[in-house]
Amino acid sequence: MLDDKDRIFQNLYGQASPDLSAAKARGDWKDTAAFVKKGREWLVHEVLISGLRGRGGAGFSTGRKWSFMPKDSPLPSYIVINADESEPGTCKDRDIIRHEPHKLIEGALYAGVAIGAHVGYIYIRGEFFREAEVLQKAIDEAYADGLLGKNAAGSGYDFDLYLHRGAGAYICGEESALLQSLEGKKGMPRLKPPFPANCGLYGCPTTVNNVESIAVVPTILRRGGAWFAALGHPDSTGTKVFCISGHVNTPCTVEEEMGIPLRALIETHAGGVRGGWDNLMAVIPGGSSTPMIPKDVAANVTMDFDSLRNVGTGLGTASLIVMDKSTDIIEAIARLSHFYMHESCGQCTPCREGTGWLWRLLKKIGEGEAEISDIDKLEDLTYRIEGHTICALGDAAAWPVQGLLRHFRPELERRIRLVAG
Repeated sequence: MLDDKDRIFQNLYGQASPDLSAAKARGDWKDTAAFVKKGREWLVHEVLISGLRGRGGAGFSTGRKWSFMPKDSPLPSYIVINADESEPGTCKDRDIIRHEPHKLIEGALYAGVAIGAHVGYIYIRGEFFREAEVLQKAIDEAYADGLLGKNAAGSGYDFDLYLHRGAGAYICGEESALLQSLEGKKGMPRLKPPFPANCGLYGCPTTVNNVESIAVVPTILRRGGAWFAALGHPDSTGTKVFCISGHVNTPCTVEEEMGIPLRALIETHAGGVRGGWDNLMAVIPGGSSTPMIPKDVAANVTMDFDSLRNVGTGLGTASLIVMDKSTDIIEAIARLSHFYMHESCGQCTPCREGTGWLWRLLKKIGEGEAEISDIDKLEDLTYRIEGHTICALGDAAAWPVQGLLRHFRPELERRIRLVAG
């Protein structure tokens, strides 16, 4: 379990003010100029040493991502922060923005220096209206205190930061669709290559990072990359903000060490499964796009990239959705399928057509109007969608269904036979 002294987010529950004076009292904006003056190479190296991997779902090395940015481009570079948190079950970035906005803003400055950007954008989910108010107030405070703008924090580095509100499209959580939206276009993913580091916002070199990925950087720099690397597992280092919802006694968002056992996370912080652990049916461990795992798997797995991948799922956004035995497991996944059908941008045929087929087949099976052969059709359809689209929304739609089929196929068969008589 994580010691309180190692918690990065000291105000995650909003027990103190999010304003600048309170943030400084918690240690934010301390020695900022000194860190900036150490320069681009030092900042990238320190984050590489930390082993920090992206907290938005993909889990790519943050330091390595920064290192991909060109150093001699005649075009301006941009840092873009993805606050379009739209994954069902996920609410970690929302709490960081609500209660610790200055960690995000200070981290944005360091990220800008690390990639050679003098301008940054935070793209926030349109429904986060109050959160956007808090964040804009914090940005205004930073400007008024000389922490942003010309000679930011007295460092000699100029850095401007802007908040941009989206319109609530899930697809804009994909980095290239986010850039399209930021440019005033319809949010639709771009083909890669070129990657954003070569041709991103306005055709210029761009890095897109998740809110949590950026917000932890100031603490990593103050305490050292080696400190962060010593927490968690060798390939899943540091702390992580976990969201726990569903059939638990006390749903919560909590910062814990990477690699904590899933069962301990639920029982220690979320008050345990409603009705006790034996009443557990399944857990979606990383937000709605990751395949579910049944109770026997959940009992022994740890919350890190490798362990979850080894049991056929993923860490994703580390947002657990707990389902007890009262759950209609087919209807639950059908509901997720309807979400992905609704949020598909329609650009790729496998996603545009396939997500609707997934939902209709699941509804047909759930209502007992299908045949056993329809289960095989459903499984085949997931693999015709997965890996055949420009972005990962197709994969996100396919994986929950694959998890259902992998662990609960007998329930699908039972439902069909029950109605058939």
